[in-house]
Amino acid sequence: MSHTPPKFDEEKSLARVEEASTTDVLPEGSVDPIYLAKAKVLNDAIQSIGMGKYQWHLFIVTGFGWFADNLWPVVTGIILPPVLVEFQGSSGPYLKLAQNIGLLFGAFFWGLGSDVWGRRVSFNITLFIIGVFATAAGGSNSYLTLEVMAALWSVGVGACPAKNQYLLTVLSIWWAFGQLIGALVAWPLLANFSCPTTATTCAKKDNMGWRYFVFTMGGLMLLLWAIRFFVFDLAESPKFLMGRGKDEQAVESVHHIAAYNGKTSNLSVEDLKQAAKVAGAGKEHAGEPEMDTSAKAAALRTVEKFRLDHIKALFVTPRLAYSSTLVIIIWALIGLAFPLYNAFITVFFTLRGTDFGDGSIDTTYRNLVILSVIGVPGAIIGGYLVDVPYLGRKGTLSLATVSTGIFLFASTTARDSNALLGWNCAYSFTSNIMYGVLYAMTPELFPTKDRGTGVGLAATANRIFGVMSPIVALYADLSTPVPIYVSGALFIASGLIALLLPFETRGKASI
Repeated sequence: MSHTPPKFDEEKSLARVEEASTTDVLPEGSVDPIYLAKAKVLNDAIQSIGMGKYQWHLFIVTGFGWFADNLWPVVTGIILPPVLVEFQGSSGPYLKLAQNIGLLFGAFFWGLGSDVWGRRVSFNITLFIIGVFATAAGGSNSYLTLEVMAALWSVGVGACPAKNQYLLTVLSIWWAFGQLIGALVAWPLLANFSCPTTATTCAKKDNMGWRYFVFTMGGLMLLLWAIRFFVFDLAESPKFLMGRGKDEQAVESVHHIAAYNGKTSNLSVEDLKQAAKVAGAGKEHAGEPEMDTSAKAAALRTVEKFRLDHIKALFVTPRLAYSSTLVIIIWALIGLAFPLYNAFITVFFTLRGTDFGDGSIDTTYRNLVILSVIGVPGAIIGGYLVDVPYLGRKGTLSLATVSTGIFLFASTTARDSNALLGWNCAYSFTSNIMYGVLYAMTPELFPTKDRGTGVGLAATANRIFGVMSPIVALYADLSTPVPIYVSGALFIASGLIALLLPFETRGKASI
């Protein structure tokens, strides 16, 4: 859909440019000032369109990514017991290690790639990659093949909650549904088409449940991809187009979004040209100011937030340095603790259930469904608690995180299946509160102009320590409570560290 830009209004354009040149200040030389000025004009134009049909539809199709982000790490945990029975002598942590390496690589690869070939391409292809390799995984005849497929589908998963969506905590409802849907589908399939967990030999034909499950989940990803690709008319990011020197297409993209919402925009190409002139004023060059529009420059804008001057800005005062360090440590410890337990929860249930005389696969996956249901309201309740006086963000985060660790320790005292389920329900509930608060609170603890750097460092620490979790599991026998103790201790430590945060952001503007 093409649109004719309205007549250029020089007065309005200059007003936009003046605002662009006095806001969003970054360290000198960190980002092309012409790019920043143009980006500000585009951001203002998009905000002036307001919330409408386009944004609601985007919420849905973006939610598919959050859905996948929680579903697929859970998938490997769900299929682990029958997979280990079939491939005797294999080690569960290696499957999780392959998956986490794929997640880490995917997050890095797509973060740069989206700035080279565009958000639209990355957005549309990732679910397809997950669906293809997940479906292929169902045909695995060896544990090694399954590990490779898990790593490859995780490359797609690593891109799902893209960097700008990372802060939109309202999307976390999709994240909760990912685990719930996975558990609901797995329960009948794995309970009815799997070898007994105590079997010493297990033929493929007797253990098709986990394969039916990954076929189903892979097919679901392909369906969601088709909805994204064929149904929703996603506009390319205007800032990406502008950054690649395509100002006319960037303006058309903004007009497309406005038309989708039944509105109009007065943005014109002349607005962007005027922004470039003002931002480039005083520079020693002739003619119209130029901006590096190469693919290399586009990729560098992604890693720009990790420049040394941006990082230094997070530690510029003792109090801010103290706060930034604690936030990154909290994310790192939780990044190790959460997957260390959650990824192997089906193994724990099966082994402990066997000790209690109730280790059937049916019981294991019934319990997983119950835990998933219990976890859904956690983030919602967390959103309420963060604004309770005398509790706030810091108090809620600390209480929820410490409680999560305590409930894990308590679960090791269970003497029957019902007690084990009860303690894990409490864990599921408080851990979801913890994540809901953590997502909401983290951006508020970094200075606005360096927020992307702070959140990026916290997320990177979380991913790196997530890769370490299966390595810990390799050396801590899963048949013992040791991984539970380690995970519980890390949660408690994270919760206590949260109390040391020097800032409480409840009722205050972000720093």
